[in-house]
Amino acid sequence: MWLQETYNVKLHQIQKGDWGSNPTELVNFVSAPDDTLCLYIIEPGSTLTQINNGTVRTFSDLGLDLTADKWNQADLEFASKGGQVYGLYAGKTEPRQCLYFNKRVLTEAGIDYEKELYDAVENGEWTWDKYIAMLDKITRDTDNDGVIDIWGVTGDANDMYFISVFSNGGSFFKFDENGKIQPAMEDGSNTIDALNWARDEIYFKYFYQQPADGQWDYYKEAFKQGNIGFYQYQTYGGFNDGAELADAEPWGMVPFPVPNAGDPYITIASDNFTVMPNVYDDETAKKLAFIYDLWTNPTPGYEDEDDNWIGNKYNFTDERAVDVSYAMLREHGVTNLALLLGTLNDVLGAPLTWNLGWQTPAEAFDASRIAWQNMCNLYNGDPLIEAEPAPAE
Repeated sequence: MWLQETYNVKLHQIQKGDWGSNPTELVNFVSAPDDTLCLYIIEPGSTLTQINNGTVRTFSDLGLDLTADKWNQADLEFASKGGQVYGLYAGKTEPRQCLYFNKRVLTEAGIDYEKELYDAVENGEWTWDKYIAMLDKITRDTDNDGVIDIWGVTGDANDMYFISVFSNGGSFFKFDENGKIQPAMEDGSNTIDALNWARDEIYFKYFYQQPADGQWDYYKEAFKQGNIGFYQYQTYGGFNDGAELADAEPWGMVPFPVPNAGDPYITIASDNFTVMPNVYDDETAKKLAFIYDLWTNPTPGYEDEDDNWIGNKYNFTDERAVDVSYAMLREHGVTNLALLLGTLNDVLGAPLTWNLGWQTPAEAFDASRIAWQNMCNLYNGDPLIEAEPAPAE
C-alpha cells in the first residue's frame, strides 16, 4: 500500500500463463504491445532465446544497484550477455538438487540418520568420504546369492554428475574477461576429478542403474520399492503437494555432500527471472525498474527474512530436513551456464554424462571439445571451427 500511495501507482501480480507458456505470452506482447506497463516472469531455460530475439531489454542502464545483496548474483550471471543483465531475481535460491533417504533402510544398515546425517550436515561435516562409507554399509547381498538386494543410491545420474562437479568447485562453462562464454571443463582438475569420483566411486559401485527393460525415469518408482538407501533427485520431487514421494516410505533429505568438511553445500540455481519487454522508451523503462526495485525491498519493519519459504514443507517430512537441509541449500546457489547454450541433454547429456558408463570423462572431453567450442562461438557470435578431417586409411 505504501508503495502504491507514495508513487500513485496501481500494482497487480497476475497469472497470464505458466512455466511453459509465459515466454510465448511475452513474445505476443512485444509483437503487439498495448498501453500496459508490465514485467514478465519466465523460466530460465528460455532466457537466451528472449535475449537473442530482442524481446527483452537490459536492466544494466536503468539506474539499479545490481550489486545489492537482495539480487541473487548467481541468477544475474546466468541472465547476462555481453556484460549486460537482462533478468532479475531477488532473494535466495530455490533449492533443486538434493539427496532423499529412506529412514528404514538406513536404520537397518546400522546408520543413525539423526546423528550421522543430520548432525553431520548441521556441523558442516557431511563429506564425500562419509557418503561413500554409508553407501558401502547400505549396499548388501542379504541372502548370499551373489545378487545385490539393497542398493546404496539411485536417481537421476545427470544430477549426480552435475552437482558433484559444482560441489568440487568445478564448472562446465564460464564467462571470459570479454563477457564471452567459453568451455571450462579442463580448467584445472576440479571438474574431471569430480566426474571421475562420481563415476568410479558411486555409479559403478553403489548406484542402482536402469534395468534392461526399464524406462529412462525408472528411478522414480525404484526408490519407492523400499530397497534403496538414497535417492538423487530435486526438491520438487518431495516437497510439493502430490509430488512423486507422497506415497513413499518415511524419508528425510540432506544436501549432496561436499569434498571437505566446511565446504558450502551447493545447489544449482534454476530460478525464474523477471524480465522487461523491449517496448518501452528509456524514461518509462527507468520508472518501471525503479518501481520493481522498491517492490522487491523488504517491508519496512520486517527487514529480517520471515519463514514464508517454509510453506507446508513440514507436511512431507521431518523438521530437520526443512530447518537444516533445505535452509542450508538456499544459501549457496551456483549457475550452470550450459543452459545458455541449449538443453542440458543436448549440451552435457549426449556428449558427456550419458556416455560415462563406457567412456571416461577425459575421453568424452576429447571427443566433444570442438562441438562445445562451437556452441560457445554460436552464442558469442564468433566464427565456427571446422572439424579436422579424419586421417586417410
